[in-house]
Amino acid sequence: MANIVSFFLAILVNLVLVLAFFAEASPSPTSNREAEALLKWKASLPKQSLLESWVVPAANNASSAPPSPCKWFGITCNEAGSVSIINLAYTGLRGTLQNLDFSSFPSLVRLDLKVNRLTGTIPSNIGVVSNLVSLDLSTNSLNGSLPLSLANLTNVYELDISRNNITGVLDRSLFPDGTSSSKTGLKNLKYLLFQDTLLGGKIPQEIGNLQFLVLLALDDNFFHGPIPPSFGNLSELAVLRLSNNQLSGPFPEKIATLSKLSDLRVFTNQLSGVVPVGLGNYSSLVVLHLAENNFTGHLPPQVCGGGNLVNFTADSNNFTGPIPISLKNCKSLYRVRLEYNQLTGYLDQCFGVYPNLTFINLSFNRLGGQLSPNWGECRRLTLLKITGNMVHGKIPDEIMGLNQLVGFDLSSNQLSGEIPTTIGNLSKLSFLSLKDNKLSGGVPASIGELSDLEFLDLSMNIISGPIPEQIGDFTRLQDLYLSRNHLNGTIPYQISNLVNLQVLDLSYNSLGGNIPPDFGKLRSLESLNISHNNLSGSIPFSLNSMISLTDIDLSYNNLEGPVPDINIFRSAKPEALSNNKHLCGTIKGLPPCNVIKTESGGKSKKGKLEIVLPILLISGLLLLLMFVWILVLCRKKRSKKAVKEDGAQNEENLFSACYFQGKILYKDILEATNNFDDKYCIGVGGFGKVYKAKMPDSDQVFAVKKLNFQATDDSQLESIKSFGNEVAALTEIKHRNIVKLFGFCSRGIHTFLVYEFMERGSLADILTSDEEAEKLDWEKRIRVVKGVAHALSYMHHDCVPPIIHRDISSKNVLLDTELEAHVSDFGTAKFLNPESSNWTAVAGTFGYLAPELAYNMAVTEKCDVYSFGVLTLEIVMGKHPGELISALNSGSIQSIRYEDVLDPRLSIPTSQEIADKLALAVNLAIPCVASNPESRPTMRKAAKLLEIQPHAEELKA
Repeated sequence: MANIVSFFLAILVNLVLVLAFFAEASPSPTSNREAEALLKWKASLPKQSLLESWVVPAANNASSAPPSPCKWFGITCNEAGSVSIINLAYTGLRGTLQNLDFSSFPSLVRLDLKVNRLTGTIPSNIGVVSNLVSLDLSTNSLNGSLPLSLANLTNVYELDISRNNITGVLDRSLFPDGTSSSKTGLKNLKYLLFQDTLLGGKIPQEIGNLQFLVLLALDDNFFHGPIPPSFGNLSELAVLRLSNNQLSGPFPEKIATLSKLSDLRVFTNQLSGVVPVGLGNYSSLVVLHLAENNFTGHLPPQVCGGGNLVNFTADSNNFTGPIPISLKNCKSLYRVRLEYNQLTGYLDQCFGVYPNLTFINLSFNRLGGQLSPNWGECRRLTLLKITGNMVHGKIPDEIMGLNQLVGFDLSSNQLSGEIPTTIGNLSKLSFLSLKDNKLSGGVPASIGELSDLEFLDLSMNIISGPIPEQIGDFTRLQDLYLSRNHLNGTIPYQISNLVNLQVLDLSYNSLGGNIPPDFGKLRSLESLNISHNNLSGSIPFSLNSMISLTDIDLSYNNLEGPVPDINIFRSAKPEALSNNKHLCGTIKGLPPCNVIKTESGGKSKKGKLEIVLPILLISGLLLLLMFVWILVLCRKKRSKKAVKEDGAQNEENLFSACYFQGKILYKDILEATNNFDDKYCIGVGGFGKVYKAKMPDSDQVFAVKKLNFQATDDSQLESIKSFGNEVAALTEIKHRNIVKLFGFCSRGIHTFLVYEFMERGSLADILTSDEEAEKLDWEKRIRVVKGVAHALSYMHHDCVPPIIHRDISSKNVLLDTELEAHVSDFGTAKFLNPESSNWTAVAGTFGYLAPELAYNMAVTEKCDVYSFGVLTLEIVMGKHPGELISALNSGSIQSIRYEDVLDPRLSIPTSQEIADKLALAVNLAIPCVASNPESRPTMRKAAKLLEIQPHAEELKA
């Protein structure tokens, strides 16, 4: 009996082993379904080598096993043989997710597709993978909106969809007939929906139900609307990244109470209101980024309450009040940015010693006090920037011990005393700016020890003495500004050793002697300004060797002799050589040089001169007597009006000629326009007429805007001075989509601005002409919209201080011969005198003005954004969109019919790419014209959105 039992047990054991063998060798039905789903997805993608292992084994015999994906590249299976991980991160994967059937992966716990080239939308059925704990689709080109099914991923602890183009633009599910617009352009597009559906959409509130979420990253997309208050329910949340979107509204109070929150990033949005005062009280923040929003009020006092704060940025907001008290003893700080706010306090009292700090920028606040020697204890500092405050006192010697410092900027303060002689100890310094202070003394010779220096600006101080010859030791220097000081002596020839120098500005000093002939060695120099000095002698011919030179100014010196007939002077404007002792030559605008010629027979012209000279002297004497007689008569008959006009000139002769840094004489403008004759008028604006001025004896053409303003008393003269100073700053602006402003001029009854001339005139004129409007096709109109967006983005975000245009309209967008857009009249209205009857504080063109100006005179950059939205719709429609904007803001319509949007003078676009870009432009314009300024995007965001490239591959899927 025992033998029989043993026999059957042996059979049973062998049977189990055989079954186990086949169970291990054969994939489960689930594995088969997963393999089929992956192969189907692969078939829908462009061919790519990384998926070569995704193949079905060859069927050599009937016993071949069904396909198993467990050994495929990027696929990991669990013990049961079911796919648990799909990891194709950093592989360059191309295509879409549209044909990936998520329902076929019940065991999937991790999907990692970050840093690839995926396009299209996130499939709506992604929420069926209920066991998913990690989803990372970051750094792709995904668009559309977040599917609500993400709320079904109740086990997920990591959700990262950052750095995509989640906008909802051209989501095919929004088309009423369910068809794609790719076949017929916009013909099947019955409605252009807007706001929540098409421009980004709001972040779903339902994400706040993912109770296990530890990391939520939605940054670098185009979400708008508020931060969902439900995020305050994410009790496990440690990392929240929402930066670089279009989020608006207040910061939810409840998020500040999350006890595990350590990394919070909401920078570059449109958030407003006060940051919760309790932020940092309940958790120990390590990273906090609040920068580039519209926050007001005070910074949270306990922002470093836990003592672990490493990275803190709150720059470019409207924060007021003191520096948070918890920052003074926050030893963990590594990087701090608080610039562009209105923070107050004393610099030497608000900050302590930070052993780990490498970067701090406190610029453009209202900080006073003195520089504390404690900064010298921050031994790891690589950048210290405190420009644009009210800091006074001397520069402490202790700071000169920061041997890791690369960038050092204390410009635009009230610092006094001398530059420390120990400045040469900053051995790694690359950027040094001390401009616009009250520094005195000389330039220390030890500054030559800064061998890594690439940028040096000591301008606008009261530094005296000679330029030290050691300045020639800066072998890496690219920019050197020493202008507007009291420097004397000669220009050291050692400057010619600066072979990498691109900009050299020594203007407005008392430098004498000759221009060093060795300047010809500066082969990389692009701009040379040595104007307003006491330089003498001739201009060296060696300047011909400066092959990179494009801008030169030698005016207001004592230079004489022939000007070299070389390219830089042939292309330079005559004013670059003006107000010198006596320059001559063949360069246009210069008198010919006086050379005594000898006749071919060897006889000189001396005999002829002996005959002509007495005649000329007698004629001159007669003319002088006549002139005196006429002068006496005119003096007796001088009118009161003439006295009044000359009074402004005699008061101070600052405005007797144009403010062009020596460019273009006043009389040339009057001659070119025949004293502003209407036949030269090419436009009329709210503040005056615009004239076309072709310079005498030159091919130069300018647009001259004559303002309805003249100086008749002291107060108005001061207004002109202030206006001139502001315009002087604007002349430095250089952008391909901004009309170049050359300068400002006021004399007697004439006050005008001189601009670059645009051949095709204004956009308004083109759109009102049927013939010209047809030439401005859809592609060119899109380019115009982009050009204006980039110009405004530059003015708002890249100029210091930011420039608000205040009068964006089709009249002020000019087109060149290539129909490229150029914004004109920038900054003009910003400086208008509100007390004058001809000048108004509410600058702008009716129909383009932001609605808040009706009740709030405070102009912000969001006023320009509103005008840009109106202009964009006008460009697409071919006419002003007045009633459409009113209907949108009143809520009387919920959609826009496409025939109301497209200019009927142009045919319907057949190119899908053009159709997509037009829809993108319209969908961007709609939030720009929102009645609430906080709902409008920034121009930087608008310009970025317009650069999104449509993916034809995705639309065909």
